[in-house]
Amino acid sequence: MSATQSNNLPLWVQDRDKVIAESTDVEWRYQTPPDYSRSKENLAKESIHNHLEGTLEAIVQNLVRTFEMEVSFKANPQQWLSIVNEQFRVSTNGGVEYTAADLSAQGTYNLFMADSEHYKASEESFESSAKVFHTTFPQGFPWEVLEVFSGPPNVTFKWRHWGHFNGEYKGHAPTGETIEIIGMSIAKVTDDLKVISLEHYFDNNLFLEKLTFGGKQTNAQKPGSACPFSSWFKKSRKS
Repeated sequence: MSATQSNNLPLWVQDRDKVIAESTDVEWRYQTPPDYSRSKENLAKESIHNHLEGTLEAIVQNLVRTFEMEVSFKANPQQWLSIVNEQFRVSTNGGVEYTAADLSAQGTYNLFMADSEHYKASEESFESSAKVFHTTFPQGFPWEVLEVFSGPPNVTFKWRHWGHFNGEYKGHAPTGETIEIIGMSIAKVTDDLKVISLEHYFDNNLFLEKLTFGGKQTNAQKPGSACPFSSWFKKSRKS
C-alpha cells in the first residue's frame, strides 16, 4: 500500500476513492469496498463549496471523509490510515472519549448520539444503526467542510451534514424535508496529518426532533412489509 501519491500529500488526505483503490489487503466489513459514486453525484449537485485541491479546506475534508469511510467499512481499525490508532480518541459535545476499537464495534451513529428520547444507541448494533439512517435518507447523507479556522496541529473547522428525509425513521413518516446539521470539530493531528483526537460539537437533539416531526405512521400509511431498500442496504454503500 503506497503511503503517498504523485502530489506528495499523504494518501489519507487525498480523495477517498484513491484511498479505497490503494487498500488492496483490507478486511472490508461487508466483503467488498464501498462505492461512493452516488455520493459524489449528490455532492456535485448539492455542496455549498467546491474546495480547490491542495487547499487546507480540501485537505481537512478529505481527511475526515477518509476517516468516516474507514470507520464504516474497514473492519480492522489497525488498518485505518487516517488515525494514530493507539492514541486516538473521539468525543461529542464534551462527553465520553472513545477509542478506535469502540468506533469499530459500535459505529459512529451510536457513539456520537448515545441514548435520547428519539434514539436509543444502547439498543442498536453497528449494522442496525447504519440501516436506520440508510432507510431514513435513501438518497444518501453527504458531509462537507464549510470553513477551516485554524491549521495543524489543532485543526478547527465548521461542517455541514445533510440528507433528504424521504424514508421513514423508526416508524415516523418522512416529511421530504432536507435535514441539515451544522457542527464544529477540533482535530489534533500529527505532522503527517494523521488524527490523534477528534472533538465534535453539534445539536443532535434538534436533528432527531426533525426526524420525528411527521409523527408515527399508521398501518394504512406504511408500505408493504418488504423493505424497499433491503437489497440495496445489503450492498452496504454508505454515503
